[in-house]
Amino acid sequence: MRPNKAVRGAVSALLVSAVTQLFLPQDARADEPVQPRKEHFEIHAQSFAGALQAYARQTGEQIVFFSDLGAGRTVQRISGTYTREQVLERILSNTGLTYQRLNSNTIAVGPVGGPGSKPSEPRPAPQTDKDTAMSQRYPLLCCSATALAMLSIGARAAGADDAGANGPPQATLEEVVVSGIRSSLRQALDVKRNAGAVVDAISAEDIGKFPDKNVADSLQRVPGISVDRIWGEGRDIFVRGTDNTLNRTLMNGQNVASAYWWANDNPSRGFNYDILASELVSSLEVYKSPTADMDEGSIGGLVNVKTRRPMELKPFTIQASAEALHSVLGNKNDPQASGLFSWHDDDRKFGALASVSYQRRQMRRDGLEGFNDETLYNIEDQNGNVTKDVHSLFGGGTALFIQDRKRTTENVTLQWRPQEAWDMTLNYVNSNMNMDNHNENFVYFPGVGFVMKPATGGPNDPINKVLNPVFIPTGDGRKGLVGGTIGDGTTPGADIEAIFRQAFIKSRVTDFDTTYSGNGWTLHGQAGTTHATGGSNHDQNYFFGANSNVTIDLGPRKSNVSYGSVNPTDGAELHLVPGNERDWIRIMKDDETYAQGDLTFDLNNGFFKSFKTGFKYRDETVNNDRHVGTVDPNSPNLAALEAITLADVSSGTSPPLSQKAATAGSLTRYALVDGNLAAQKILPLLNLNYVLDKLAFYTIEEHITALYAKLDFEFGNLQGNFGVRAVHTKQDSTAYIGNDLGTVNRPYNNVLPSINATYKLSDDLLLRGSVSKGMARDTFQNLSSNISINATTGAATAGNPFLKPVTSNQFEFGAEWYFSDASLLSGTYFWKSLNTFVYQLTDAETVNGQELQVTRPFNSDHGARIQGLELQWQQALWGNVGILTNYTFTNAAVDPIAGQPRFELQGNSKHQGNAALYYETKRFSARVSYNYRSQAFGVLTMGSQIVTDAYHQVDATASWNITPQLAVYANAVNIFNEIIYMHTADGFPIGFYENGPRYSIGARFKF
Repeated sequence: MRPNKAVRGAVSALLVSAVTQLFLPQDARADEPVQPRKEHFEIHAQSFAGALQAYARQTGEQIVFFSDLGAGRTVQRISGTYTREQVLERILSNTGLTYQRLNSNTIAVGPVGGPGSKPSEPRPAPQTDKDTAMSQRYPLLCCSATALAMLSIGARAAGADDAGANGPPQATLEEVVVSGIRSSLRQALDVKRNAGAVVDAISAEDIGKFPDKNVADSLQRVPGISVDRIWGEGRDIFVRGTDNTLNRTLMNGQNVASAYWWANDNPSRGFNYDILASELVSSLEVYKSPTADMDEGSIGGLVNVKTRRPMELKPFTIQASAEALHSVLGNKNDPQASGLFSWHDDDRKFGALASVSYQRRQMRRDGLEGFNDETLYNIEDQNGNVTKDVHSLFGGGTALFIQDRKRTTENVTLQWRPQEAWDMTLNYVNSNMNMDNHNENFVYFPGVGFVMKPATGGPNDPINKVLNPVFIPTGDGRKGLVGGTIGDGTTPGADIEAIFRQAFIKSRVTDFDTTYSGNGWTLHGQAGTTHATGGSNHDQNYFFGANSNVTIDLGPRKSNVSYGSVNPTDGAELHLVPGNERDWIRIMKDDETYAQGDLTFDLNNGFFKSFKTGFKYRDETVNNDRHVGTVDPNSPNLAALEAITLADVSSGTSPPLSQKAATAGSLTRYALVDGNLAAQKILPLLNLNYVLDKLAFYTIEEHITALYAKLDFEFGNLQGNFGVRAVHTKQDSTAYIGNDLGTVNRPYNNVLPSINATYKLSDDLLLRGSVSKGMARDTFQNLSSNISINATTGAATAGNPFLKPVTSNQFEFGAEWYFSDASLLSGTYFWKSLNTFVYQLTDAETVNGQELQVTRPFNSDHGARIQGLELQWQQALWGNVGILTNYTFTNAAVDPIAGQPRFELQGNSKHQGNAALYYETKRFSARVSYNYRSQAFGVLTMGSQIVTDAYHQVDATASWNITPQLAVYANAVNIFNEIIYMHTADGFPIGFYENGPRYSIGARFKF
């Protein structure tokens, strides 16, 4: 009988080992003494395998061991200056394991008693049958690892080429320092398992393995997190049923200033994930329960993005990737690339890291849209029947959005340890994103006075005739118009609006972080600045119109519109409307300076382990302004402008639009405005007059001071922390009141206690609980005292500087079972009681002599309650196949608001789920991922609430390691081209959006 492949590989390794021991130079021999030298180590509490990985990354040495050797073992934190031998002995202490240095760069780990092994202290207990088997395999491990290391082919396991062989287990070796799906899962579970709060994590390898080019898309795979993908990629996150405005994202523990580019966006406390390249990230940690030393501002959860540091990588590291992206919708191909260089000296006193990421994406989004507002109309049918106070969309249309986006992100990190006790890091991140946008919409405007005249509540209100009107009931007891023919063809009915927007987002962070480790105490300080600007240099529209009646047939997934005798593909029928021409120059800024200092004492007096106290100060200023350019009504060019038709500046018709979302009566093709022709023939005649839009201007300053104290405790199998955070906020809101600037000052205080505890039932089974109070400030737009007019709908919105922050009493309890390597089965129940929530109320107001429906935010008199359950299971199933799954159930109850229809908590989805199946060998890995979110709820409008229908998406990725340094990969995103459907709960369409699938191929290199 022939020996199997695994046994033959092991025998070959032994022979090679014997030959190399004879002929290689003596300075490569394993018994060469290593000069002891102290270095700074920072190894967090984690699994046995994870600790060895951290040691290998920080020293550049390779470690080999059998894959089942360290299962179930954990290692406590190691922080300070030690020799390498001291660190290894601390990792191996009380494990019954030892190490052997095979050469200057390779270490084998196995049970005590192996040849040449160095015992760890204290001596282990008597060996079990498993330990005996380990001892018998240890000589093979040492010989094989020595041979492979000396031949410079890496510390790869002998015989592991045949992962599915049925040979004896002695021939299966595994390298600890590997990059793969299971390795990344192990690292993420180490963070979760050893955290002092309820935490989920994603490692850098995980981000690389998911087909996600931005971090929000990776976060949506964490239990309890969903994302808004209205632009095809995740931009805002929703955690445990809370809106994106009630959650925060930090970078290395500090805020990152954010801005936006879209005309209807406003400065927000939410983090704009568009600016963050995934290549920048070392790991993501999602804190679902707070600790006293964490920043306040989150109700659902806080995300901490950790960037890479040179001392955490090998002494000399180069990584690079290049990728070609194909967007099916739009049929565009784009380049993407990234590179990283990291170095530190042998003494680990100084290190430097530099990385850059470039991404271009030519995106297209098709949409069928409805424009909502609170205007009411009196409707009379052809038989003389009158229905009063009817809700109606004031407009809608078929939208084509095209964007050419270019993003560059640079990161430079310097790390300095001049003495053993010091660790100083300077981190600089700069992100620039420029976007050329072409937004075109063939629209109908039955409302806001174009065709139908609004009702004012008086005895002489206008009556609007509609042929064969179709009504639906709405949540406020009124009717809603969703069908019929509006107008008689003598008033404007068919229009096209083309917008050409030169938009940008710039964001940068400069952060200095220093730690001094004394004898039993640690002093930490962090200070920095962050700045962001966003908006548009120009937001030029071209508006063409024709008289026409409009026939509508609308529903929650239906937007059928016809325009009488007007042919949308014939541009000669639509003439330029000079009075509707405008250009917006819009700038939003966010600037923050911060400083933080804290002191930690190691108590180690039994129950109390450490005490931490500190302070933090933040000074943030947010500014929003807009200059509007309009045509002079007395311009001598008016006649020449009115003579221009769409045909004069059109280069043809649009491609077929909304092919998946459209129904039989939807408009899917029309004549397009050519931006270059319009700039040549129209722009010189406009002579736009630019003035500051005082209604859009506001500035908000916040001075936030926080003091905190936290005490860590441990008693037997029980450990945790309790503490309190006291926060003082001083808020100044400035805006124009008439023609004069006015400021509203408002100070307030919050006291936020928290308790987190973990009880270890066994090494693998943990019970975890938390009780805390959280708070979240409202958005800057809501806190402003200005009035702004929506860029698309024309409706007005106003702020309220007296809004109270949302506070929450919260509790959670769960169990976590780490039953195997890189495996977890867990369940967590959570409960939150919100003291208030913010809702929008619309009423008629006179603004600059014009009566508008103005929507303002208000605090509810009561609050809301959220409770739910998170379930998570991940496991290697068989062979090289594994599964990752999680499910979150969130039930939210909202107290009713007097005079308003009953509604659901904004941002909540009752059901969320993720599932991924992966396959991985040393050469090849693949993963298919499925994400699901049930219907989500938005703001109140038109008698009910905006609803986003259930959404699910399938993505896939595959990677092939050609060599240990070179891999090629392929990604597929939104494979089945899912549609985002938004409508009111009663049935008015708001937006049906199609982004299309994306496919990419690329290569990664690491050295």
